[in-house]
Amino acid sequence: MSVPAAYLGIIVIWSTTPLAIKWSSEGLGPWLGVSARMLIGVFVCLVMVALMSRRMRWHSKALSTYVAAGLGVWGAMSTAYWASQFIPSGMISVVYGFTPVMTGVLAAIWLAERAFTRFRTLGMALGIAGLLLIFGHSLELNGDATQGLFVMLLSVFIHSTSAIWVKRIDSGLHPLETTTGALLVSLPLFFVSWLFLDGQPPQETDMRAVWSVLYLGAIASSLGFAMYFYVLREVAASRVALITLLSPVLALMLGNQLNGEQVSDADLFGTAIILLGLVSYQWGEGMLRHIQRV
Repeated sequence: MSVPAAYLGIIVIWSTTPLAIKWSSEGLGPWLGVSARMLIGVFVCLVMVALMSRRMRWHSKALSTYVAAGLGVWGAMSTAYWASQFIPSGMISVVYGFTPVMTGVLAAIWLAERAFTRFRTLGMALGIAGLLLIFGHSLELNGDATQGLFVMLLSVFIHSTSAIWVKRIDSGLHPLETTTGALLVSLPLFFVSWLFLDGQPPQETDMRAVWSVLYLGAIASSLGFAMYFYVLREVAASRVALITLLSPVLALMLGNQLNGEQVSDADLFGTAIILLGLVSYQWGEGMLRHIQRV
């Protein structure tokens, strides 16, 4: 698969994932929903490994990669599922739109990638301003929404840290190996979390939740993660996070059309500021050089 095709696939998957997370959490509870998703994901990945006649590698770098990716999956998904109880699905993707800034800062610290230029600093400031606007509006509504947004921001930090950790290890593994290893590491952690924090099966079957879990497990957790780790392996870590530039807009539209989620003017304005910050962060320097040449 080409890198552009993988990018497009991830954008589509990441745009639809927040709504599926919302539906599965409402029908099964956050902990059972994410645990069932990862169980299906592991099964699909192991089948794909067998069909491709690949063998999982278990040398030290491979194990380190599985642990780094698996802890990231567990931490980021657990917090995202918990937060989905209190915020609209579209807002999950909006907060994840802050990933490029978070990843860029961590990449500058861990990978010595260039991060603190004029336009990147401006992009960081705009992103923070947009988040503060959204947080401020949520605080006016209720404390649970603000708490959910804060936990989503923690999810972004965990996700970005895991991506940089995997990039730094640089094991050269096939993306499917990384995905399978990550899910194998995270799966027992999810089930232990469910047992201690919930432990109760759903009282009735919600078919929308069941279909959401099947989609998340068979597509988002296997194909989506495989494409993500493929792109992460091929390009700079800070560039991978560009995927989140389009996902928030599409996720907001899907949440509004399919789940009746209303988005306030303040939330839309905050989202626009975040996206403007991402444009400045990623392309500001290049645009300035182009203008100067002209």
